[in-house]
Amino acid sequence: MNTYTYPKSRELFMRAAKVIPGGVYGHLGPAEGCFMPIDAYPLFSSRAEGSYFWDVDGNRFIDYMCAYGPNILGYNDPDVDAAVKAQMKDGNCVSFPTAKMVELGELMVDTVDMADWAFFAKNGGDTTMFAIMIARAATGRSKIVLTRGGYHGVAPWTQKAGHPGVTAEDIANNLYVEFGDYEGLERLFAENRGKIACYMATPYHHPVFEPNRLPPDGYWKKVRELCTREGVVLAIDDVRCGFRLDVRGSDAHYGFEADIECFCKALANGWNISSVCGKEWLKEAAGSVMYTGSYWLSAVPIAAAIACITKMRKIDSAKVCTEKGKKLTSGLVEAGKKHGYELRISGEPAMWFMDMANDPNFDLHQAWVSECVRRGVFFTNHHNQFINAALSDEDIAFTLEVADEAFAAVSKDGPASARKGR
Repeated sequence: MNTYTYPKSRELFMRAAKVIPGGVYGHLGPAEGCFMPIDAYPLFSSRAEGSYFWDVDGNRFIDYMCAYGPNILGYNDPDVDAAVKAQMKDGNCVSFPTAKMVELGELMVDTVDMADWAFFAKNGGDTTMFAIMIARAATGRSKIVLTRGGYHGVAPWTQKAGHPGVTAEDIANNLYVEFGDYEGLERLFAENRGKIACYMATPYHHPVFEPNRLPPDGYWKKVRELCTREGVVLAIDDVRCGFRLDVRGSDAHYGFEADIECFCKALANGWNISSVCGKEWLKEAAGSVMYTGSYWLSAVPIAAAIACITKMRKIDSAKVCTEKGKKLTSGLVEAGKKHGYELRISGEPAMWFMDMANDPNFDLHQAWVSECVRRGVFFTNHHNQFINAALSDEDIAFTLEVADEAFAAVSKDGPASARKGR
């Protein structure tokens, strides 16, 4: 199997670095150090369709990052695109919202089990910030509890003191607990009784560069009871895994009800919209918070979300993605065993994390992932992966063929190959 090279990506990056800080910023940029070796990865795409994207050098990849989650139905899904084109004829960003906003609000309330109302924004970070503001407005309290290593966006309150641009004052009201540690959470609540507005966490723990963790048995039921007893708002950040575990919300998947649930990524199959859903008792507080943005009422992404949710419900996208994820991940584990490697799978099958046993520095895992990417299977070595409903059995078979060849290449060259290009 031929391996890819990326001369046009490199040329374009040199141009970008002159006018854009970092050239390509975020996880995807070389400056982040997430992709090793750098020369194994493309830096710019040219088009996408279904479960694939093509880079500017014409290389095709099966995309298991799904644009970091938004691709749930397949790139350029015909039903979503038809809704977008129809709405574009009538208008997009206008001085007033269209009736589509009301239609989407009704659809969200009908779809998400815990939802009595819905609010719309643009990014996942918009929703988590709004959730905190609602909780503070409703309770009159200032402190929030977060899980260590949890991710809720890039606003200063979500980061750590000492990070560039973040001050101690930005996180002065944050309290931290390990995910799944109910006793630790209970102690924290007792030590700060009457001061905590909100406990925010993801449905399961999906940090970067470490195995993901599912909630312990009975964890969320006890947390729900604790928050109710202490008057603390329970906010679930479902931005990343929302609709991949259950179209009713990931809290429904784990058998409890959140007070607030935050959605983004898969909500509109790549169109820029996010949503906060909440319980009736928080509706007045939500309405009291001044929170808006220049493009938050744009009609085209709203139309895309309506089409996407409707189709996800019709095909049961969560079930589809879970079944495909199980088939793929079991095959990847077997491919590793064939070559004497223990590939570990954690998290949920529809949004899983991979790493290697006995590989503390990630060298071995980075080497294997980079060999997969060079052969047309786009994984990342630090982040959870995503399944989309367009992924075919043929795609899975090709992925397993590539995985096998990549393990063979690592066996031949050793993990040192991951350090080339650093």
